[in-house]
Amino acid sequence: MIQDSQTPITLRDLAKHEKAVICGFDLSDAELVTRLREIGFAEGDPVEALHFGLFGRNPMSVRLNGALIALRRSEAQAILVKAL
Repeated sequence: MIQDSQTPITLRDLAKHEKAVICGFDLSDAELVTRLREIGFAEGDPVEALHFGLFGRNPMSVRLNGALIALRRSEAQAILVKAL
């Protein structure tokens, strides 16, 4: 999904191989945001959607700071990004 680079979307909405920059988090679940930060997600970090699962595109894998990370789509929905 190609978007205007100024419009925040969720990490879950990225298309395969689309790159973006993390611009924030959905703060409605503070515990999830804390876990995502512990994994290494932070504002300003580049991220790329790499692969999606066969059933419901779940889970998805992303590249973050050179590391390959698998996330549930519900977790990826809490990460706000701006497409590059």
